[in-house]
Amino acid sequence: MTSPKGVGSTARTLTHGATNALPRPRQPEHRLTLKEVLADLIADGWVAEGDRTVAATRTERSELHPLVVIANKQLRHLQPPHRILSLELLTEWLADRVGLPYLRIDPLKLDIAAIERLLPFISYDYAARYQLLPVVVDAKRVVFATAEPWLTEWQEVLRQTLRRDIERVIANPLDINRYQLEFYGVSRSVRGALKGAVEPTSGFLNFEQLVELGRRGELSADERPIVQIVDWLLQYAFSQRASDIHLEPRRDQGHIRFRIDGVLNAIYQLPPPVMGAVTSRIKILGRMDVAEKRRPQDGRIKTRTPAGREVELRLSTMPTAFGEKCVLRIFDPDTVTKNFSQLGFAAAEEKSWRAMIARPHGIVLVTGPTGSGKTTTLYTTLKHLAVPEINVCTIEDPIEMVVPELNQMQVQSAIDLSFAQGIRTLLRQDPDIIMVGEIRDLETAEMAVQAALTGHLVLSTLHTNDAVSAITRLLDLGVPYYLIQNVLIGVMAQRLVRTLCPHCKQQDQIDDALWQALVQPWSLPKPSTVAAPRGCPECRNTGYLGRVGLYEMLTLTPELRRLIRTEIDEEVLRGRAFEQGMRPLRVSAALQIAEGLTTFEEVVQVLPPLAD
Repeated sequence: MTSPKGVGSTARTLTHGATNALPRPRQPEHRLTLKEVLADLIADGWVAEGDRTVAATRTERSELHPLVVIANKQLRHLQPPHRILSLELLTEWLADRVGLPYLRIDPLKLDIAAIERLLPFISYDYAARYQLLPVVVDAKRVVFATAEPWLTEWQEVLRQTLRRDIERVIANPLDINRYQLEFYGVSRSVRGALKGAVEPTSGFLNFEQLVELGRRGELSADERPIVQIVDWLLQYAFSQRASDIHLEPRRDQGHIRFRIDGVLNAIYQLPPPVMGAVTSRIKILGRMDVAEKRRPQDGRIKTRTPAGREVELRLSTMPTAFGEKCVLRIFDPDTVTKNFSQLGFAAAEEKSWRAMIARPHGIVLVTGPTGSGKTTTLYTTLKHLAVPEINVCTIEDPIEMVVPELNQMQVQSAIDLSFAQGIRTLLRQDPDIIMVGEIRDLETAEMAVQAALTGHLVLSTLHTNDAVSAITRLLDLGVPYYLIQNVLIGVMAQRLVRTLCPHCKQQDQIDDALWQALVQPWSLPKPSTVAAPRGCPECRNTGYLGRVGLYEMLTLTPELRRLIRTEIDEEVLRGRAFEQGMRPLRVSAALQIAEGLTTFEEVVQVLPPLAD
């Protein structure tokens, strides 16, 4: 049997100790037993004879799947390199032994809407009894994932019920159980919401109210399905490492998309009435005006991930042709606990950055486009600086992550609390360090300069393409050049690129022309090989997992300060900065490529054209 299109390749022979034994003859109808699985593992040379009794101790009556029981024992493969027999490895072994395709379920690759339309024809009890999960649905066939290869009587029943061909793949039993609960739960919630989707009544929460997902409170029967859908949506986003959730209304079906590692992925579709009710529920959690649908609004939610970690979500709504579009930006608190090397700083870059932020007063700027990681860099820096002896205050629009060590204030345009007014207030709060969310206008720039001149360290952001352009931007805002000379300590420009998946990246030949175009005129040693993406279940076959920063550090030396004039020549200043040791973004990119962390294709997408 060949693998169904879109769900993985035919079960392959494992490279560490797997046998090439032919599949066993068809077995009588039965569930896998622990004794049977252990006997097969011993016969294939995966575990020792003595492991039979160790793994079977007090587990024969367990309701757990035999593969789960054995995986929990943390046994090691008999053959080098003696890997621990994880549940996924055992599942792959089972697929190979019974001659069925192996599938590691990636929910982002599934057409959940098509699967959800199938579920009313297969009861949850029936699916749970035979441990079935539909993973591919089209006009002619349905592919089911199962962990019970010798239970087959359901195939003919479902073939007649669904009037389609039935195919099987072997998958992790815990994944099957998990997604059965999720898919059936969402399906029930959507159907319940469609019966009478109403907009939940509004409530008011204080700024730090923690939203406990799953707590229903006093809800009507109409509200409960919507609450369940929102809970599932948020928990699903957390488990998939999403940085943003997009709820996009359309005429026929609303679309839900997640941004993962900078790329948007289609997740689910909801009928328009349900999409509207889900958006209203999210607005309630974010303390927004549910009745107001004609103007944009901002809000925030604080909740917990399935692992118990508190997470901040920033909400934004806007009116569109088919209703309100809502975007939730997810801020993982773990980002502020990272050190600079985890953000992608090379040793020299970290040394330069630490030197800038160690100064007692002045202005340090972080520049880059939206989504380039400026917020993460600033919060990580402030977390590093916020020792008990230091008073760190911020003025932000909005506060993106609440950090207990900081004194954070939010811009409130309705009461004329702007960035500039916020800095005036902070200067009366005996601060040592001030973080300004963004310098947008002359008034804010002047107040930031005033704070630096009066003995404070000021950190802020600008939207410019590189470090030198930040000086031009300040001049364009109207800041006198002599004040910039006096207060500006340095500028860091940054970008984010996807990193190669460590589980599957492979060696590749380096493209000499691309390398030369990237590093000219800097003389960097060319690596003998570079890494390339391949794709595996860990990275959802994208070849990439996570992101890392590229950095350009401009430290203002006395010579560079003298070049700052009202009519500044950017090219002259940039060239002199290079002579004094500033490395451009493309050199930072070349170093990441040489270390095998990313690829030419990734850096070319975020850097200026290499011909420049």
